[in-house]
Amino acid sequence: MSQANPSLVQRMLNRVEVVGNKLPDPAALFIILLAIVWLLSWLLSGIDFDVTDPRNGEALIIKNQLEGAALTQFFSVMVNNFSHFHPVGVVLVAMLGIGVAEYSGFINAGLRAVMAKTATWLLTPMVILVGIVSHSAVDAGYVLVIPLGGVIFYAAGRHPLAGIAAAFAGVSGGFSANFVPSALDPMLQGISQAGAQLFDPEIVLNPLNNYYFTTASSLVITALGWLITDKIIEPKLQGNKLDGDLSDLPTMEPLSKQESTALVWSLAAVAFGLVILFASAFADTSPWRASDGSLTAFSAPLMKSIVPLIFLLFLIPGLVYGLVIGKIRTTKDFVEGMSKAMSGMGYYLVIMFFIAQFIYAFGQSNLGILLAVKGAAFLKALALPAGVTITGIILLTGFINLFVGSASAKWALLAPIFIPMLMQLGISPDLAQAAYRIGDSSTNIITPLMPYFPLVVVFCQRYVTSAGIGTLTAMMLPFSICFLIVWTLFLILYWSLGIPLGLQASYEYFAN
Repeated sequence: MSQANPSLVQRMLNRVEVVGNKLPDPAALFIILLAIVWLLSWLLSGIDFDVTDPRNGEALIIKNQLEGAALTQFFSVMVNNFSHFHPVGVVLVAMLGIGVAEYSGFINAGLRAVMAKTATWLLTPMVILVGIVSHSAVDAGYVLVIPLGGVIFYAAGRHPLAGIAAAFAGVSGGFSANFVPSALDPMLQGISQAGAQLFDPEIVLNPLNNYYFTTASSLVITALGWLITDKIIEPKLQGNKLDGDLSDLPTMEPLSKQESTALVWSLAAVAFGLVILFASAFADTSPWRASDGSLTAFSAPLMKSIVPLIFLLFLIPGLVYGLVIGKIRTTKDFVEGMSKAMSGMGYYLVIMFFIAQFIYAFGQSNLGILLAVKGAAFLKALALPAGVTITGIILLTGFINLFVGSASAKWALLAPIFIPMLMQLGISPDLAQAAYRIGDSSTNIITPLMPYFPLVVVFCQRYVTSAGIGTLTAMMLPFSICFLIVWTLFLILYWSLGIPLGLQASYEYFAN
């Protein structure tokens, strides 16, 4: 496709890129938002809005955050705001285990083993499904699964760009569809809970509050991606001739005997650990149970231990694999795997620091509750069905995602507004979070502002040297549109059938 005569899609995306590049870095964005909160709290602090605070039944007032007492309080709790900000601890703990699994080669070997055992006609759904599962290893899917998708399709005599498209659709378009718990679950839950507690300080959400829905979604995304790849994308790619230097392509090497042995031992270790967990939780007197005997109550130690269990789910097989393969020989090697994972979390911590301060000031000012109450009153006046409201949230999130790619940064911005507002309408934070995840995932694959988008273009250029942003966008646009429409309809259907969203999750919110 000639760059001199760009298509309508290319022109639109070029405009999106220009506008998006003018936005500040996400960390700087929250610094600006913090300043805006301070300024608005000062300007609105003396106004009577004739609104009742739903938390205590008293008149709602905006608290000036630039007052001396408020500022000194802000600085005195700044460290605690960050160190006790829920998403920080849970993600870092999960990443410690994932880091060992990545460092030892366990994740790489597992993905290669799955691909090697897949029949040719099942290559497309398997590539998509592996891409979905790779979310548990955070960015591993972008750097491992997507290029492997091209290699696998090429080796099977199919167009390699179709393999890249299928893998990209699974890794990024289906970012919130997964049947394996990952660090994303507690991260979003933590931000959702912080937003919900602006309205109801006593509310607690389960880290796996969307687990059943994301599990079912993984099947929907896999089937839909399979259909789009084989019936729409691959036929249209036949005109894209392969002219790249194929001699330096990575190969889909089978596992060596040592790697296979190490993988078997590591999976056996996981199975043994799960057996112990299930056996210890089965008894009525199990210490994993809450005082009322429930395993799934918020107070149950099992529910409180979900993040540490995710940590062990990756740590144990990663350690065993590394020991058998010889990658981990000393305690220094073991710690290095964790250290490498932490070294990549620096930017995340910077963003989380400013998000924590923003959420604190936003909550203290009462601006969020004012927006929620006024917004809820407006929506109630419109008398729109709840399904239409949720669809609007999905579409708005998908649009914002074109400009702000970070899932955590975007949800930290939207949750303090969306969740309390929807709670006023009787819609639960669990459902609001599920809606957000659909919008956040569906448009990942068509925005050049997504950090890994240029990398995927490079993967395409290995096979078709003229491939560019327009090429990749043209491939991924059908996935994005179909995912957005079908996934939204699936949520509405799932909701209408009353199928649970996840552990301790609900569709409706009832004020205490």
